[in-house]
Amino acid sequence: MSNKPLMPMATALWLVENTTISFKQIADFCNLHEVEVQGIADGEVGRGIKAYNPIISGQLTREEIELSSKDESRKLQIKSIDIEVTNPQNKVKKYIPLSKRQDKPDSALWLIRQYNILKDSQIAKLIGITKNSVTAIRNKSYWNYNNLNPKDPVALNLFSQKDLLSAIEKAERRIKRENKQKEKSKLIQQSTN
Repeated sequence: MSNKPLMPMATALWLVENTTISFKQIADFCNLHEVEVQGIADGEVGRGIKAYNPIISGQLTREEIELSSKDESRKLQIKSIDIEVTNPQNKVKKYIPLSKRQDKPDSALWLIRQYNILKDSQIAKLIGITKNSVTAIRNKSYWNYNNLNPKDPVALNLFSQKDLLSAIEKAERRIKRENKQKEKSKLIQQSTN
């Protein structure tokens, strides 16, 4: 983690308004110039900036502020926090234009016909529609079922081939597990009889 606080100007504003720490200590902590902190205190710099509480955000503790308030030569120490960084590529949902959204039920029908092993929840997650819609399409009770035309969702760019392959692999592993469970239960039943 960086030794600089989040939103340094807003943090400096909060420290100026709510503590008795010297401008030099605030400037050192926020990576600002001492004159900038003086300007923040005078209201000349950072107009319209909302103060940001570093205690609530977990960057400082009350004890740290009190220790630095008593000793002007002591520097504020940012509290190090381990933050788990996730890969944004896995989380970002791609925008689907309105013109392609009407193809989602068609894509669900295509997946149901081509890959019957996929669960309704998997299809719903892949395409981005509700599980109830997928179930209705599978049961042929979808409100517009007669007008659906199966379309390949990968060709429509609703998701990637990689996403489809991983969903199929997951479904195959689930089926293998279910088959093993059935075999075990049969063996147990036979042994008890």
